[in-house]
Amino acid sequence: MKFLALGDTDGIGASCHYLDLNGTGLVLDAGTDPQRDGPDSLPRFEWVSDRADGYVDHAIITHAHHDHMGSLPVLVRRFPHVMAHMTDATKRLLDFLLPSSARLQQKRLDRGETSHEPLFTEDDLDGLEHLFLTHDLDTPFDLTGPNGASSVTGEFYSAGHILGSAGVELTFEEWGRERRVFYTSDTNMQAQTIIPGGDYPDDTDVLVLETTHGAESAPEETSRREERTRFRDTLARVLARGGTALIPVFVMGRAQEMLVLLGQLKREGAIPMDVPIYTAGSMRAIAEIYDDTRNTTPRLDPSDQVFGVEQERVPYEAEAKREILDGPGIMVVSSGMMFEPTLSNVLARRMVENEEDAVLLVGHPADGTPARRLLDAAREEQGAPVMLADGHGPQPVYCTVERFRFSGHSDRRDLLSIVDRMDPDTVLLVHGDPEARTWMAEHIREAHPKIDVHRPDWGSVIDL
Repeated sequence: MKFLALGDTDGIGASCHYLDLNGTGLVLDAGTDPQRDGPDSLPRFEWVSDRADGYVDHAIITHAHHDHMGSLPVLVRRFPHVMAHMTDATKRLLDFLLPSSARLQQKRLDRGETSHEPLFTEDDLDGLEHLFLTHDLDTPFDLTGPNGASSVTGEFYSAGHILGSAGVELTFEEWGRERRVFYTSDTNMQAQTIIPGGDYPDDTDVLVLETTHGAESAPEETSRREERTRFRDTLARVLARGGTALIPVFVMGRAQEMLVLLGQLKREGAIPMDVPIYTAGSMRAIAEIYDDTRNTTPRLDPSDQVFGVEQERVPYEAEAKREILDGPGIMVVSSGMMFEPTLSNVLARRMVENEEDAVLLVGHPADGTPARRLLDAAREEQGAPVMLADGHGPQPVYCTVERFRFSGHSDRRDLLSIVDRMDPDTVLLVHGDPEARTWMAEHIREAHPKIDVHRPDWGSVIDL
């Protein structure tokens, strides 16, 4: 068995890992790096042949976030016979998100925001439909490549991350014995608002484990229930003083979770029923997919519907935007990192100097992003300056800024519990910054000295 990381291993972008399982070539995910542009955002697909002397027969797409599926059309262009395997919900999301991505790339080129041609176009996507195969959870499917010396079987398990997300177990024979590899992908072992926690097998030989929160102690020091209470109380105070609450979200996953939570808070009487909730863009189309699959995918309560929560569109006109910012009101808009020129960035620039308003961050604000700069400025002192966009600012921060840990990822305590329960011979630590992978490696070795722990280097082939 060979393992080769094709995406940068010192971060969480462009997740993509190549496996050679006794002659069958697989990739686990095919993402793009959201903080890089053009070809630099892609995994290094050429390394499959150049460094591993291999070919890609099958791709496993674990979920529909762009850092796990955004380069799939490029992978197919390089390996035309590859078959892509995913859950039905993930395919429904890809059918919407990939054409949307193609259009956005062209718009950015037309606006002069990038000098790079689109990685793929809508026309490129037309011929891919027959290459996308869907599978139910807990149902084995064949992944054997034409040159495989033994059969390879895959099986999806619910990952608890977003709609359709799955970890995958790979079973094959090598040197006369059965071996099993389990790839968690992005995982959340705790229930969210809509999606229940992950459900994985009890053991494996090789565990490929994500480490997003491996360096953070804070997530394990609180609970979702505590964060929900703190969020409820903060939001109620903002609305009671007539303010507007901006909730920057990722359009896929966090947006739908937060909207259902807001609906619950209204029904509980924690916030007024008549306070308007504004949404915009593609999250509304994704909400329909969430609702359409509520009886066929893992749910805490299938009766909860995203569009069961009354919501209004954020108006396009600048003057109308100013009018709806005269609260009380709630804005659930993208992007979660508040990248320029997304709607969350535009609205935040109009709100940060208003003491009545609030920006409530419900995800991880990565270093260097506008969301992190805003949070750091608010923690420094009242009126500390922040630069949210080039040519706009610096602005003094007087609004309330709070971070709430509603992550779709497991904390490091739960990640370690996966290792404890599955008791692998080998662990490969991926999808985390160097500090996260280092912390996880040290603690796995301390608790399980016999486990062989690897922190794969980008582009280095590991023989297992």
